[in-house]
Amino acid sequence: MGAAPVWSVDPRTGKPREQVAVEATADEVDRAVRAADAARPALADRTARAALLRTAADLLDEARDHVIEAADAETALGPVRLTGELARTTAQLRAFADVVDEGAFLDIRIDHEDAGRTPPWPDLRRWKIPLGVVAVYSASNFPLAFSVPGGDTASTLAAGCPVVVKAHPDHPATSELCASLLRRAARQTGLPEDVVVLVHGFDAGVELVRHPLVAAAGFTGSVRGGRALFDAAAARPTPIPFHGELGSLNPVVITEGAAAERAEAIGTGLAGSMTLGEGQFCTKPGFVLAPAGDAGDRLVKSLTAAVSETEPGVMLDHRMRDAFVAGVGERAALDGVEAPVTPGAGGEHTVSAGFLTVPAGRLAADGPHDLLLEECFGPVTVVARYETPDEIEAVLSRLPGNLTATLHTAAADDPAAAGLVAALTPLAGRILVNGWPTGVAVAPAQHHGGPYPATTSTSTSVGATAIERWLRPVTYQSAPPALLPPELRDDNPLGLPRRVDGRPEGLEG
Repeated sequence: MGAAPVWSVDPRTGKPREQVAVEATADEVDRAVRAADAARPALADRTARAALLRTAADLLDEARDHVIEAADAETALGPVRLTGELARTTAQLRAFADVVDEGAFLDIRIDHEDAGRTPPWPDLRRWKIPLGVVAVYSASNFPLAFSVPGGDTASTLAAGCPVVVKAHPDHPATSELCASLLRRAARQTGLPEDVVVLVHGFDAGVELVRHPLVAAAGFTGSVRGGRALFDAAAARPTPIPFHGELGSLNPVVITEGAAAERAEAIGTGLAGSMTLGEGQFCTKPGFVLAPAGDAGDRLVKSLTAAVSETEPGVMLDHRMRDAFVAGVGERAALDGVEAPVTPGAGGEHTVSAGFLTVPAGRLAADGPHDLLLEECFGPVTVVARYETPDEIEAVLSRLPGNLTATLHTAAADDPAAAGLVAALTPLAGRILVNGWPTGVAVAPAQHHGGPYPATTSTSTSVGATAIERWLRPVTYQSAPPALLPPELRDDNPLGLPRRVDGRPEGLEG
């Protein structure tokens, strides 16, 4: 039997478009990883890898029309959305090139020998080095920014680690195109093209996380798939770090004061956020605590009007469409749940956005309504109507970990605000006030992660500090200068930012 074909499928019709590859066998995964590992020494040159990242961004920009056309054909996300996603992707690559040039990510610390201390200190010099080959698992919902040329790949290469990417089956042609551009960028900057290698297939993904030369993994996807790979990474003879983004409900709490002040604006904003990209953002607000009473009723009325105007849309594939239809049907059938706008099938290939409401008291204890506290991927949210602050507290205490948590407060002093921020902070990696969580700025202070099951580690996959996932610290003790890497020598020949004897270099003494 030959290798299984990998087809590009049109989600608008469910029909195959073209065969773009075949699934990798175990031997082919082995060769891919070994090829990437052989490219490791070349990435030690920080100047070369910064040039690689910038060249990759340039090539993606030059191929913009082709890349967007390929991605839209496989995802139905549309040229406008994909144009923005490509801009974000190339900005990420250039941002990590700047991180490499600056060198602060190496976290260099030098403590000179001090015999006068009790006990005395030896000479200690610490920095961070790359882990090795990294396996990256592409996301379905971001065919560019969280896939082959995305943030995991950019931060991995910036750290000095080669990458083997497991393509997502929803956009294999886009993956092949982007991988070819990254490999061309490597050639143009004098690096081996195998600093980036692409493989396809479910079994290939399992083989990849088990390969002895793979030193770490990054994943964006479902709780079920991510947890299986996380467990496989931990079960290896030598376990490896597995940085997985798995699932998130992204709760929103709306205070009485906020609803009284701007119920209509909040309802409209919620509709826009929960239907954006057909509700397929990992930061979609999937659960909302809104007050009962007149102000809450106005909010629900506004939400109803805005969601009702949303046209049926195409999800990333028919499997996700079917799961969405089944999931919202099961939730809507629960006792006490109402559907002001019924979510579900919009046609043979589409879905219709909607939302459900439920009294918050139904969620305060274990029971069948726990299903409403689980993510449902697609254009739906659950609005739980609370009667008292105690009901908010009871429901929040039962929520799993999240990427984001949002609070809407009154513009003037809102007596509930401080306590609610304190209650939301343990639940998520990013806390928003009077905003919406869809949209993750690629900025140095960004954190895109959160308590399990949002992620399997405390790291971020967005922003400059995402590079820290692929590094480990090493300290040299009492090593003569000739044996030290240049970065750790007293004369600092590379001009890197360092802390010397506890202070930023140049301020010591």
